[in-house]
Amino acid sequence: MIVSACIPARLASTRMPRKVLADINGQPLLWHVWNQVMKVNGLNQVYIATDSDEVRTHVEGWGGKILMTSSTCRSGTERIASTLDCIDGDLIFNVQGDEPLIDPQVLELMVEVWKQKGGDIITPVYKITDITDLFNPNIVKVVRGLDGQVLYFSRSPVPFVRDFEPERWLEQGSFLAHVGVYGYTREALADYLRLPVSPLESVEKLEQLRFLDAGYVIQSVETDYHPISVDTRVDLERVRQILSE
Repeated sequence: MIVSACIPARLASTRMPRKVLADINGQPLLWHVWNQVMKVNGLNQVYIATDSDEVRTHVEGWGGKILMTSSTCRSGTERIASTLDCIDGDLIFNVQGDEPLIDPQVLELMVEVWKQKGGDIITPVYKITDITDLFNPNIVKVVRGLDGQVLYFSRSPVPFVRDFEPERWLEQGSFLAHVGVYGYTREALADYLRLPVSPLESVEKLEQLRFLDAGYVIQSVETDYHPISVDTRVDLERVRQILSE
């Protein structure tokens, strides 16, 4: 079995333009993501997919493998899917280009669980322990079955806990949050470009709902890893501090 990873990197980010090249302790943010992914045991190839010649120059400068894409790609998954002919792999990871602290062991665990349980897609989840996180729409919540298969993703706190005030919901059950890393089978990734934007995807603004709406099986794996993505200058300073320590 061949396992590869691809890191989509867009220079023209809406919330924080050029963040993938932001300096963190002497290296671009994107280098830190790539460096963490390179530590994953069992990966055959690691690619960076971008539409930017400037990003390409940086990546080639540190010896990374680059895949050039169209500037019209609307998501990281679309960017990777558009280059599928150039990627080796039966299972292909999509690792966010703004997550410089990604834990290599998370990807290794995903491979092991996928070998055991299969599925079209596999993705990590973690337990929510802070009530603020439960009601934060930027933290995506996950509902899954007893077999670990994902039933739904939502920006809302789900499931709804009847007969209790919201501030007591965490006492009544287990709530899960999503880590935005995916492992796709080659077939699922190839199908992505032909799948229509789904009604659920449109209202929640979550691209993974396109697969659920179309009937694909998304398997989950629970981890202790909590993602720290860089979306703002505050996030950037936080990551700089963590890495410097």
